[in-house]
Amino acid sequence: MQLGAENRTKMIAAGVLGVVALILVLRFMFGDSGSAAAPVNPAAPAPPTSQRAVARRGRTTRVPAAPSLDPTLRLDLLKESEDTKYSGNGRNIFTAAAEPIPQPKAPAATDQAKGPYVAPAPPPPPPILLKFFGFANKPGEPKRVFLSQGEDVFVASEGDIVDRRYRVLRISATSVEIEDILNNNRQSIPLTQG
Repeated sequence: MQLGAENRTKMIAAGVLGVVALILVLRFMFGDSGSAAAPVNPAAPAPPTSQRAVARRGRTTRVPAAPSLDPTLRLDLLKESEDTKYSGNGRNIFTAAAEPIPQPKAPAATDQAKGPYVAPAPPPPPPILLKFFGFANKPGEPKRVFLSQGEDVFVASEGDIVDRRYRVLRISATSVEIEDILNNNRQSIPLTQG
């Protein structure tokens, strides 16, 4: 395997970093096993400065002031927890219902029987917004009308569909009958002047 000058320096740097990482990982995993811990006497009580007394519901409990990393078993604290008695308030916590449910004194008012449900009427269809404002008649051709909606002007004869929504049904001298195809709504539009 041939290594160039660039690859050789990279390989040396990677090897040194790998050895340092291996040493740090081993040191972290196995810890500092060479130092001996100070011997602890389990029968000796802890100093009173690390504990404080707390009163709860008529009893005094010792609570450590600060958490300790000392893994020794504290027999004095275990003895205190063994001596505590549950007095309770007379209620049995292991039964579902300790007190009977009181019966109602009078019968409750119930809903009166109502008539059959009547659905509300559907909303009225929207009005047709076309305006009829004139005729376009040529001899021999069917009658044609001018209809407008806003800025748009439409020229239609009977049977034509206007604005992809309205059908012209009948043309008379004073009005035009229009059907809204989408809502199945018919409306007569009178001739407007102006």
